[in-house]
Amino acid sequence: MTTAPRGDAASLFATPKTVAEHRADGSIVLRSPEPLRDSGRCVGDWLEQWAQQTPDTIFLAERGNTEAPWTTVTYAQALRQVRAAASWILAQGLSAERPLVILSDNSIDHALLALAAQHVGVPSAAISPAYSLMSRDFDKLKSMIALLDPGAIYVSATKPFATALAAIKPLHKAQIISGNDDADALSFRAIAATPETLDVAKAFAAVTPDTIAKFLFTSGSTGTPKAVINTQRMLTSSQQAKAQTWTFLEQASCDLVILDWLPWSHTFGANHNFNLVLRNGGSLYIDGGKPAPGLFPTSLANLKSVMPTVYFNVPRGFDMLIAALRGDEELRRRFFGEVRFAFYAGAALPQNLWDALEQLSIETVGRALPMVSAWGSTETSPLATDCHFLAERSGNIGVPIPGTELKLVTSGDKLEVRVRGPNVTPGYWKAPELTKQAFDEEGFYLIGDAVKLADAERPERGLFFDGRVAEDFKLNSGTWVSVGTLRVAGIAALAPLAQDIVVTGHGGDEVRFLVFPNLAACRAHAGIGEAAGVNDVLVHDRVRSAIAEGLVKLKQHGANSSGHATRALLLTEPPSVDGGEITDKGYINQRAVLTRRADAVARLNDDASTEWVGL
Repeated sequence: MTTAPRGDAASLFATPKTVAEHRADGSIVLRSPEPLRDSGRCVGDWLEQWAQQTPDTIFLAERGNTEAPWTTVTYAQALRQVRAAASWILAQGLSAERPLVILSDNSIDHALLALAAQHVGVPSAAISPAYSLMSRDFDKLKSMIALLDPGAIYVSATKPFATALAAIKPLHKAQIISGNDDADALSFRAIAATPETLDVAKAFAAVTPDTIAKFLFTSGSTGTPKAVINTQRMLTSSQQAKAQTWTFLEQASCDLVILDWLPWSHTFGANHNFNLVLRNGGSLYIDGGKPAPGLFPTSLANLKSVMPTVYFNVPRGFDMLIAALRGDEELRRRFFGEVRFAFYAGAALPQNLWDALEQLSIETVGRALPMVSAWGSTETSPLATDCHFLAERSGNIGVPIPGTELKLVTSGDKLEVRVRGPNVTPGYWKAPELTKQAFDEEGFYLIGDAVKLADAERPERGLFFDGRVAEDFKLNSGTWVSVGTLRVAGIAALAPLAQDIVVTGHGGDEVRFLVFPNLAACRAHAGIGEAAGVNDVLVHDRVRSAIAEGLVKLKQHGANSSGHATRALLLTEPPSVDGGEITDKGYINQRAVLTRRADAVARLNDDASTEWVGL
């Protein structure tokens, strides 16, 4: 652990404060002693404010390729286009029952159209482009469109989305809007040139904190994605709490510049990062890259062009950034010299990446780059806790933000955490039963996560994320792994050799399998009799080759990192009833197996081991 100076936290953040209420039922309620100050009426007020106070400040910037200059929009220009587009939106009769849907990636047009809808009380709903561009059956996209019944749908261009648009056409009567001048759609340019009407000011004045600002969809890892209602109060209270914890935001010298790729179809990129810029009059440079093969060079080129004052990314992005910094001294000096601190979220940052980033910073500028994090979900918009202090190691998610309460409830050997506050959703759109199930009797949202206190006697030292109470988990990329779905697919791919599968990969880059083998099938496949021991059967070349072929087959059907496993370890001991690994119904308890067989997981993760079978 480094002992080098790690920055002046007092100049950036508020002192963490937390009070703990220990209840008779054993639960603990954590809250900030600092009250949440007035968070304002709506996000549109922020745009109006900065258009008046700093009209020529760059609000948004983008570029089509790394050789092109940045296209920029100032706050004054943004407000003019927002009011014009809002006039068109009102004329079309859009409403909560007929909202605006956006299928494309982040862009200036995307932002202005969404803000225009929200300006006059019409919800926007950004849907991940993956549902349109990477799906084969479009089932999830169809379910979203059927649920929302949109009045308008925006795409950056109609050609890439043609198949998806055709698939959903029978489900809506929406006007298609395109960022290009496509003949089969209305151009955004035409909408942004609509003459402003008096109805815009009237509708804007009617927006209240309870007005629905947007719908954001859950991942759908356990079924059809749910539309999370995001009210204006959720968005403004979240940013007010952020300003009370990140106190530098209220300073005249704030100079907030962000270069960000995180998608606005998710709460991290949209409600946390985009709204952070808008609320504080900063500048957002839209990064057309991302931490993925073939795309990260774009992020690096953009980083060399525009150095942010705060750097946001998911763990995989930091992993790729560290490799780039090591090979580029000029970029390294600029990055550690100009970035005030780094923020990671989406998944826990592996300690080796934390250590590597600190060490590079020390070697470059003589101090460790401050690294902070936060925790929440789509339903908490997303901020629920904030690590606005210099933690000693990775994984600390911080303390409850002002106005938000956490209830810690014993759940087996874990502390389940629940959330209540003005930042929490009132529920899911057109799903009253799901909404009812999402809250306990006191109105705390059942987020499904578990936490640990860093210090039970000093709650202000923060919390550590302790996994999901349920089985699903995230990879370092922030991608959810649907354990139940992948388990079934894995058994099918390894058939008939796998009796059951336990999915692991928590805190890593890849999914891996612990396999309970079908010994009879393995013996038959190997062509050896009952006299051979279990170990002899499982290490047989034919068995190992068949497992490897099964992993390849699974990858062909689930090519993304969360849809297949890269390694499998065949277990010699069957699941234990006494150990709670298997129920009387024959259901494998994933968490119990992973806990009881930590040594097997370690062997599976050991690159030098010869026990596992890999791709």
